[in-house]
Amino acid sequence: MENSRTWKKVATFYSLTLLFSIPFYWAALKAGLWAGGFLYVIGLMWCPGVAALATKALFHETISTLGWQWGSNRYVVWGYLLPIIYVLPVYIIVWLSGLGGVPNSEFITETKKTFGLAGTSDGTFLVIYILLIATVGIVQYSGELGEEIGWRGFLVPELAKVVGFKWVALISGLMWAIWHYPILIFGSYNSGTPVWFGVTCFTVMVVAMSFILASLRLQSGSFWPAVFLHASHNAFIQRIFTPLTVNTGITAYVIDEFGVGLALSTIVAAIFVCRPMPKKLFQPAETLSQAGG
Repeated sequence: MENSRTWKKVATFYSLTLLFSIPFYWAALKAGLWAGGFLYVIGLMWCPGVAALATKALFHETISTLGWQWGSNRYVVWGYLLPIIYVLPVYIIVWLSGLGGVPNSEFITETKKTFGLAGTSDGTFLVIYILLIATVGIVQYSGELGEEIGWRGFLVPELAKVVGFKWVALISGLMWAIWHYPILIFGSYNSGTPVWFGVTCFTVMVVAMSFILASLRLQSGSFWPAVFLHASHNAFIQRIFTPLTVNTGITAYVIDEFGVGLALSTIVAAIFVCRPMPKKLFQPAETLSQAGG
């Protein structure tokens, strides 16, 4: 009976997420991802969070179990640092091997103008830029909070009631990836690879990330480590490493969220993070006391 109720909640949450996303899909696909000051995409990113709150209300449950508490600083710090650990080696290999160039002088010149620092040297500007993105830029990514309230705050603990950890991570990861497909397939959310290639690499990367994110959520009892990982991942890839990389021909097939490099490095990171996990987290229901569910 309880299992049936849980699956109904999962189905309701995902249905509402897709339903709420429709107007934002339409707006982003029609006008472009960056249109409206990026508000269409921010709205889209908040749909899972709003769906989670709505599902809790429909099933007459408190939202206190979503994992609002901060939890241990250790998990939050890990959430921030892990993307750097699995992203930076890919770009270093690309830069050193000639698969991609660095730095992208055109990006630096244009970005200096937007920051009002056109007169500074490239080196000085890069230090300022990276520090700002790595700190203030993380806070700017409020959309990740909306996503993580839904995917990790609600979905992961619910799945943990009925399936073991591996299935929790796999199912939540696939649901998360599929939710991105409309803007991946029909929009401009790609770094220049064929759609089939980009979608495949993105899906592998997202599912691997889901193992890391579910691990942090269930061990910490909080969704905040996942928020910081998600924001850090987006900031360092989308705002720092990819823009600073010069495309030399096949670069897009290796870097960014749509290249094979990050798909592979994220798998390695997931294995590294999940192997030392307590065995009890791999069993359904055992996670609930830590997950806040």
